[in-house]
Amino acid sequence: MSEWKIRPRAAACRACGVSFSDGQVYHTLLFDKRREYSRTDVCQGCWDGQYGHGAVDRKGFVSHWRAKFLPPPPSPPEPVQRETAESALRKLAELGERQHRPACFILAAMLERKRVLKVREEAVREGSRVFVYEHGESGDVFVVHDPELKLTELAAVQRDVAELLRSGVDAFLEARKDDGLAEAKEAAEEESDGAVEALARKV
Repeated sequence: MSEWKIRPRAAACRACGVSFSDGQVYHTLLFDKRREYSRTDVCQGCWDGQYGHGAVDRKGFVSHWRAKFLPPPPSPPEPVQRETAESALRKLAELGERQHRPACFILAAMLERKRVLKVREEAVREGSRVFVYEHGESGDVFVVHDPELKLTELAAVQRDVAELLRSGVDAFLEARKDDGLAEAKEAAEEESDGAVEALARKV
């Protein structure tokens, strides 16, 4: 399942197509459809008339909440400072790779403490605990899986998060890729040396 893909808030009602106005109450429904999360934002009128009755009984229902629409903030200028927790989470979310679950979990917790993200739902999906977060300003939804970190693993993940915030996600991942290639090369050389030694003993 593509659990990391960001689901942005709609600017208009999915049912009637009327644009949301500043401060207007709307309803969000999140469904699990064919192993992909689907988001539906509707106005209060369409919720009362079409969606409100039996919504939780619909196939694949995951979560529902009500919020007030806020116009999206203007795009910030290209950042020159170090990576922020939010920008790092967004970049890792777009990559959609399972190996980044621990870092995303820590980043989401950081943003929750800062009240940037709000927990809208906590559930168990496919044997894994899942948190549905909504961004307080943009309304974007993040679905984050609990990596079930052991206490002995937590410090290493926290160091990784601190490093990716310091150096930036791109530089951090590039360094990790280089480290992986170096380790693979070293392992191959050790295997080759071992094979040569074994062959020499037979001669």
